[in-house]
Amino acid sequence: MKKQSIIKLSIFSLAGLLCVFILSFSITLGVRKNQFSSIVEAEPLQQEEILSLNDIFLAQYPEQFSNLKKLPYNIPTPKLNVYAESAILVDTSNGNILYEKNADEVIPPASMTKLFSMYVVDEEVSAGNLSYDQIIPLPPEAWACNMPPHSSLMFLGEGQKVTLEELLLGLSVCSGNDAAYALAYATCGSMEAFVERMNLVASDLGLTHTHFVESSGYSELNTSTAREMASFARIYIKRHPDSLARFHGVSSFTYPKKQNLAPGDTLVAQDFSQGIPKHITMSITQKNTNPLLERLAGCDGLKTGYIDESGYNLSLTAIRGNTRFLSVTMKGPGQNAAEGQAGRVHDGTELMEWAFYSFADYSLSDYIHPYFIKTFSAKKMALNLIPLSSEKTFTVPFISGENMEENLANLRVDVELPPYLKGPVTQGERLGSIKISLGDYLLQEIPLLADRSVKKSSWFISLVDSIICLQ
Repeated sequence: MKKQSIIKLSIFSLAGLLCVFILSFSITLGVRKNQFSSIVEAEPLQQEEILSLNDIFLAQYPEQFSNLKKLPYNIPTPKLNVYAESAILVDTSNGNILYEKNADEVIPPASMTKLFSMYVVDEEVSAGNLSYDQIIPLPPEAWACNMPPHSSLMFLGEGQKVTLEELLLGLSVCSGNDAAYALAYATCGSMEAFVERMNLVASDLGLTHTHFVESSGYSELNTSTAREMASFARIYIKRHPDSLARFHGVSSFTYPKKQNLAPGDTLVAQDFSQGIPKHITMSITQKNTNPLLERLAGCDGLKTGYIDESGYNLSLTAIRGNTRFLSVTMKGPGQNAAEGQAGRVHDGTELMEWAFYSFADYSLSDYIHPYFIKTFSAKKMALNLIPLSSEKTFTVPFISGENMEENLANLRVDVELPPYLKGPVTQGERLGSIKISLGDYLLQEIPLLADRSVKKSSWFISLVDSIICLQ
């Protein structure tokens, strides 16, 4: 009798425990279902999680975050007739390299150096330390009469009143070496300090072959490569896009005007046959040194350069529709300025017309963003999948249809996501993808990576979540 009582008690106890378990399970199931139905975003990442995710991206996929990078698909080697010894062509929006020729040859950039000068000054304007309309004092080092022989000049003279904007126009349009010196002294107090700033910019951007000894580009000791100049120019355009229309795309510049003259001077013709005087009183109009402005459709920059040691250089950019390309050619041939300009026109036209015929940009803004995913059987209820790409445009090759419009109409973007995830999840784990296709060709597959690690939940929560997943 006693044994039967014990068995009955045990059964009642087990039944009670089972009831408690079922009740707890039901309550937990209801709570978890409500939690999952109400959650719409993942918790913000902690600072250490952000840093570790960045480390994973840079360590495992460094090429994705380079300023210049290869196309994500293969194309036949283009048969372009480029005269210059060194050249590169890139899609400005994403840094994809479309064409290159001896792009790592170290060559003096000549007056393309002035792009770095303009970048430093524009950074100071953006920081509020300088303004375009302020009057800039002209030390003797910046007077045209004190420039080296055969220098490009905007014709600065003693006692003139000139604004920062006028100096930047004289630098970009006329390639004035005198303007380069005036800007260096106005910004940093000396050429040496200004050049130190320029070299710091190059160092910070990882440009290991780019180094300057002065800011005008006159010295053959200034060095760079076509690849590094293109990398810098892309950053310059992205950080200071207004400089294209404000400075580089201006077709001509007249200086000095009446308001620029030194006190007591009047506008009169001058004789320069005996050299350049300290006081310049004759207005001089110069065309932009870029021969492709108003000649190549969409061209709005950037800068030419020439010294004997570099040949004829050109940083060139053009935009048509929403697509902008950038090329750099260095060591272009020519026995004189006319031949050198002809070579620049040929190479710039050859590269840009091929680029605009062969490629167009497609916006990925609707796809390059975090993707919210719920996580079951895990100690966190959601995470984000992050696209392994920081670029929101895609360079589409012309491989289908009668024209680029038809070609773009055939482009397809598919996002492949799991309906949910189960713990555990490791930060950086690939759990989805964005596939970009054109007809039957898969052009690129962008991985989607977990933005955080998530530990597996307890067996009880995992059991509850398994039921939810089945429903």
